[in-house]
Amino acid sequence: MHAGRGLHRAAIPGCPKTFQSESSSQFRGEQGSQRMSRDQHQKVREIQEGDIVAMPAGVAYWIYNDGKSQLIVKILNNTSNQANQLDENARRFYLAGNPRQQQQGGRQRRRESWQGSRSRSRSRSQSPEERERSQQSGSNLFNGFDEEFLADSFNIDNELAMRIQNRDDQRGIIITVEDELRVLSPQSRGEEREERRWDRDNGVEETFCTLRLKHNIADPQRADVYNERGGRITSLNLPILRYIQLSAERGVLYRNALVAPLYNMNCQSVIYVIRGNARLQVVGENGQNVFDGEVREGHVLTVPQNFEVIKKAENQGFEWVAFKTNDNAMINPLAGWLSTMRAVPEDVLINAYRIDRQEARSLKYRDETTLCSSDSSGLLQFV
Repeated sequence: MHAGRGLHRAAIPGCPKTFQSESSSQFRGEQGSQRMSRDQHQKVREIQEGDIVAMPAGVAYWIYNDGKSQLIVKILNNTSNQANQLDENARRFYLAGNPRQQQQGGRQRRRESWQGSRSRSRSRSQSPEERERSQQSGSNLFNGFDEEFLADSFNIDNELAMRIQNRDDQRGIIITVEDELRVLSPQSRGEEREERRWDRDNGVEETFCTLRLKHNIADPQRADVYNERGGRITSLNLPILRYIQLSAERGVLYRNALVAPLYNMNCQSVIYVIRGNARLQVVGENGQNVFDGEVREGHVLTVPQNFEVIKKAENQGFEWVAFKTNDNAMINPLAGWLSTMRAVPEDVLINAYRIDRQEARSLKYRDETTLCSSDSSGLLQFV
């Protein structure tokens, strides 16, 4: 943090919402403490000049300037780290706002910088002109999906689905909070619990010779996620896979069932269709829809790291196996119990999408899962 002070939150999937209010609790705001209805979100941290914040790859975050002066943040993106499986271009994937409004000012500076450095570098990076062409229709990630798919995923109406796409929002990605940003703080009556650790090693190492080399991923009794009307998903993270840095996932969707939008935080996913058919939508950088089509038995589709994907089975149902290029592959659902949306304070959603509080709650507290049947009932959560 170069200067100023503010609030910061990284919405880490799977971590508990450690800041919780009762049905009527005090919230921290610029106008002091106020009482309002229940909200819950992950821990919000105060940041100030001199702070260093480290963020895992693929984690969504937001920053708010709650001080009286400018908040200046210097960001270092390490594109050569092990978690990055894309190219050497630093990419930003926005969940809210309209990035096109902020892209205009930096293009000329990027061209000037590129002209002075390209003769000295032979990296895989694109030129600013190439990047600009890929950003012409840039927007937030939800913009790349159909409103109907979003409405089904969040169990909301189509109008609210269109609102979160920010298509007509001219504010860009840096917005001004219209009233005040009220979030739970340690001074409120929220109950804070210790967050789960990322690593859950039991301290007992297995030797290579004793590793289990076979596992049946198709057994329904071993499913990690199951819905009697929607289908099932089974993940496989055997110790042997650590040596080859891969993991696997097998899914079965019943007729017209849908897997709400999610992305792989630290890996690519190679999907092979076992049987049936489905419509898949894949959204990449700047909210561009990079794939929208039907896949059938024998088809292979690669979903890059951080690219969002929605799967909806057609009349024949849909079965697939996905191979992921990380032995500890992690997903980040955008809807459901463990989603990024649920980890964000209501007021952040209200200001980001220009919606009212009831709409923000509909977005956050939809049915509890990511896999749903055609009528969005009987939902599950990823574990």
